[in-house]
Amino acid sequence: MVAKIQAPVQKNEIIDVVFEDLTHDGQAVAKIEGYPLFVAGALPGEKGSIQATKLNKGYGFGRLIELKETSPFRQEPECPIYSQCGGCQLQHLSYEGQLQAKEKQVRDVMERIGKLEDVTIHPVLGANDPWRYRNKAQVPVGEENGGLVAGFYQKRSHSIINMEQCLIQHEKSDEVIQKVRAICDRYGIKAYDEAKHKGTLRHIMARYGKITGEVMVVLVTRTEDFPNKKKIIEEITEQIDGVTSIIQSINSKKTNVILGDTTKVLWGNEVIYDYIGDIKFAISARSFYQVNPEQTKVLYDKALEYANLTGEEQVIDAYCGIGTISLFLAQKAKKVYGVEIVPEAIEDANRNAELNGITNVEFAVGEAETVIPDWYKQGITADVLVVDPPRKGCDETLLQTIIDMKPKKVVYVSCNPATLARDLRVLEDGGYKTVEIQPVDMFPMTTHCESVAWLELV
Repeated sequence: MVAKIQAPVQKNEIIDVVFEDLTHDGQAVAKIEGYPLFVAGALPGEKGSIQATKLNKGYGFGRLIELKETSPFRQEPECPIYSQCGGCQLQHLSYEGQLQAKEKQVRDVMERIGKLEDVTIHPVLGANDPWRYRNKAQVPVGEENGGLVAGFYQKRSHSIINMEQCLIQHEKSDEVIQKVRAICDRYGIKAYDEAKHKGTLRHIMARYGKITGEVMVVLVTRTEDFPNKKKIIEEITEQIDGVTSIIQSINSKKTNVILGDTTKVLWGNEVIYDYIGDIKFAISARSFYQVNPEQTKVLYDKALEYANLTGEEQVIDAYCGIGTISLFLAQKAKKVYGVEIVPEAIEDANRNAELNGITNVEFAVGEAETVIPDWYKQGITADVLVVDPPRKGCDETLLQTIIDMKPKKVVYVSCNPATLARDLRVLEDGGYKTVEIQPVDMFPMTTHCESVAWLELV
């Protein structure tokens, strides 16, 4: 067993350092005699003074006091509340620098975790415009000086920073949040107090169809009823252009989960519509729908390219969500089977298939690691298997089923390079070869990076 490194510095000691790297959450890494210290606000290649604030056996944390040499990629953050808000991590790094950092992140974990040293990793496919890309906003509501405030939480706290605009959200979302907050404030709606479990309005959510221009407003409340409901609905429809849906989500539990179990249509339609490419999607309050449709199209086009379908293949799409990738695949495949654990998502997937007249798809509710082995026992196999798991990656049972099923090709879409690297190692040990990996920047100004990997059965 390797002994953990003892800290070569004292708590509160001020030291000069060179920053070498960025962590997955955007903190800079400086090493003192091999002992890593994580520091917010610095960038690789910079030199400065830090104060050691917390020391553990194998690593510690520091506070940036002064920069003595700055990176050529450093920029002034455009957002006035960037230093307080926890929504973005990389606004102080130029977009070119962000893309380079994300490519390095993918390369590092492929070598360190995946032990993949000869795989082709392409430069990150960046966005044409790294600002105003999010089509969904959901912000907590609080009270300050007797009035309602709405905005993101301060870093590492549940204090709300009142926010007039967010530079990575679409301008329409800013308008919705501010107007709904003001309307509810005017009619005396009380914000939810999580400590006392009292009050009414917990969150305001806005969903926007960039292609259709349709807007959904979601009021997340603790109580089923709230004062002046009819007047509030009337004012929202009068003041916000494009609103086609006003939804109430009732969440009476003591929880950090945003949406409640009960969803009601207060006005208009249950869904709004939008497009990714030429495929139309119905989006409900609870739908998982990619927040950056332009870059989603880039990601899915690459997944389709790697699948290289001729029209004769049977495809399985694990973790299919509302059918986004499945419907893209179905345009080129003979048959697509999709599986997803969330029943509402499968309802959306079936609705989206019908909406687009796509008939060669079949969706099932359940855990991918349970349903796909059952399909395999029934003789349902895949020429191409596509996975797009949550951040924790694929379940071990599913990975073993893929190895047993032996589809000729696996296309792995990932939102977490570390778990992607781990799972690629398992698949490589099970008889697959990773041909190439394409990172895609779906979330500019944040540390998150999506990737799609192409594997072939050896």
